[in-house]
Amino acid sequence: MPRATLARRPDDVSAMFDQAARRYDLTNTLLSAGRDRMWRARTREALALLPGERCLDVACGTGVSTEELARSGATVIGVDRSPGMVARGAGRPVGLRVADALDLPFQDGEFDAVTIMFGLRNVVDAPAALREMARVVRPGGRLVVCEFSHPLNPPFRTLYLRYLMGGLPRIARRVSSNPDAYTYLADTIRAWHDQPGLAAVIAANGWSRVSWRNLTGGIVALHRAVRPASGTPDRTPQKAAVG
Repeated sequence: MPRATLARRPDDVSAMFDQAARRYDLTNTLLSAGRDRMWRARTREALALLPGERCLDVACGTGVSTEELARSGATVIGVDRSPGMVARGAGRPVGLRVADALDLPFQDGEFDAVTIMFGLRNVVDAPAALREMARVVRPGGRLVVCEFSHPLNPPFRTLYLRYLMGGLPRIARRVSSNPDAYTYLADTIRAWHDQPGLAAVIAANGWSRVSWRNLTGGIVALHRAVRPASGTPDRTPQKAAVG
């Protein structure tokens, strides 16, 4: 399947992740030089979950992110469209289930918080997914999007793009159970919104008080938002510390 059309066919994307599931977590840790663990921890801190709260982890993969979030003491449920990913995480001490980010099988306002880590850019309709996540979160509930973004320093950005399009695929061919998936993923990272651009998308699709924080020089950004309790949401994104 050509890369240009893959993102428009959700079943093909799910099948790609099914094939990558066996060594997915190991590959991600190697490709990020172990920084993936820090990015997940920063997401947990940004959500500020409390014991007794309920959190939904969308596009959870094998559940490694869900397990990290559960360290807060909150009840965390992970969902992913890839049956292979969910099956791979079946042994984790958290609840995982197969579900589509565009049609979440939960009631309105069921959760106190929701997050999606490195998955929003792979959803066929990211604005619709943001609206669906807002639906299942109570008024005043929180969203944190952890996603690849655009490094701010030009020389660093140049080096990063060289790694993304050259080094990353080479490493993936040695360690991944589906190396071709990482060429696709590198393309989606290059084409994804920058920090203000994603903030604007979030603010336009059911969320208020949007802010963001850069991690690892802007390779990753955490965007935080709140579901409005009532009235007209504040759709003015602001750069701010998250957490």
